[in-house]
Amino acid sequence: MDSLTQIVLGAAVGEAVLGRKIGNKAMLYGAIAGTIPDLDIISSFFADKVTALEIHRGFTHSIFFSALFAPIAAFIVSQFEAYKNKKDWSWLFFWAFITHPLLDAQTTWGTQLFWPLDIRLAFKNIFVIDPLYTLPFLVFLILAMRQKKTSKKRRFYNNCGLIISSSYLIFTLILKWISYQTYTKELAAQNIQYIEIETKPTPLNTILWTANVETDNAFLIGHASFFDQNSINFSRYPKNHHLLGDLINHPKMKRMIAISKGWYIINKEKNNLYFNDLRFGALSIKPNATNFVFKYKIDVDDNGTPFFIEEPKNKQDGQKLLSELWLRIKGN
Repeated sequence: MDSLTQIVLGAAVGEAVLGRKIGNKAMLYGAIAGTIPDLDIISSFFADKVTALEIHRGFTHSIFFSALFAPIAAFIVSQFEAYKNKKDWSWLFFWAFITHPLLDAQTTWGTQLFWPLDIRLAFKNIFVIDPLYTLPFLVFLILAMRQKKTSKKRRFYNNCGLIISSSYLIFTLILKWISYQTYTKELAAQNIQYIEIETKPTPLNTILWTANVETDNAFLIGHASFFDQNSINFSRYPKNHHLLGDLINHPKMKRMIAISKGWYIINKEKNNLYFNDLRFGALSIKPNATNFVFKYKIDVDDNGTPFFIEEPKNKQDGQKLLSELWLRIKGN
């Protein structure tokens, strides 16, 4: 999830654990701890693209990290804070650390919660930025912050934020199930044979859902709103994996394919090959859009090793996407 959401979650968790004893400092330290797992983004400055992608939401988003670094953080903080109970500080940091990846596991990228096991949890029931999750949570947190640390209202407001936000996550799982049923029925009605299907919400909402559908030689992408009246139209994208030639057997290419979970297409533009990760869709929901969110130019060094250069994103595409979403959410 986005940084603001993780700050709010961390602050609310910190308050729940230690707010009665240290007041707003519990929110402050919870908010700081809630952002620490995302420091793995630093890897993008010194590692190659594939390695950085593998590191992202890996070790720092694991139970192992939370259990290991919570007491370390507690020891450090207890050295200069008036409140010295290391056990209480450890619980604050542990829960602020661990709730971060638990929330991220609801998104498309997911998390390696059980690192070092190569298992990435990705339930794909919420977009990385969802105002319906964050804003009510933030309002209740601010209300709690304005109360005295011993006030019953403070605990009530904070608990409301935690309960409402968690309930919304459960609700999105129900919406995902409904969306999945809609797509499978539509595929059957259109007599489309498929290997696998994955559904996820489009940006900033849980009304319009998109599906990636794998067939033998292509991937299909469709969009369906709960307000739709007509059939779903699917855009077809040939896999074109053959364009990789012998590169498909290179260890680094295999790692990139593993990162995408196999949801990728290759296209050729001006004699350049591009690797497109389909899991995150395109910066447009128009049929046959090709401006994928994660698109990488494939270059090869003198040793025959492929390396990946991420294509820059056009800000105007993002603005257009918001307009397209608003119209499409209303139904087809």
